[in-house]
Amino acid sequence: MSRSGYKRKHGFEGGQTPLVRRVPKRGFQNPRATKYEIVNVDKLNRFKSGATVDPEVLKKVGLRKTNLPLKILGDGELTKPLIVHAHKFSKTAKEKIESSKGEVKEL
Repeated sequence: MSRSGYKRKHGFEGGQTPLVRRVPKRGFQNPRATKYEIVNVDKLNRFKSGATVDPEVLKKVGLRKTNLPLKILGDGELTKPLIVHAHKFSKTAKEKIESSKGEVKEL
């Protein structure tokens, strides 16, 4: 009976400190943080002047892949006036959209 079977704890490494405990843990991930899908202002130049850009339109075009809330960031230049609907905008993105005679609308 004593040799009929032997079970070892999952992750047991023969007495040495397990790998999970040896590898350093880095940073802190806030579980309640809101995650956004980001799109930069320069990607919006593909739309016609005066067009309304919202999350559904961006998904059809392929600039949006998930259903996370949308945030527009200010990287690049915007050359056309657009009406942009998103859940959140960075300060520079708002400035660039409004300086190109466009409108910013938060959802």
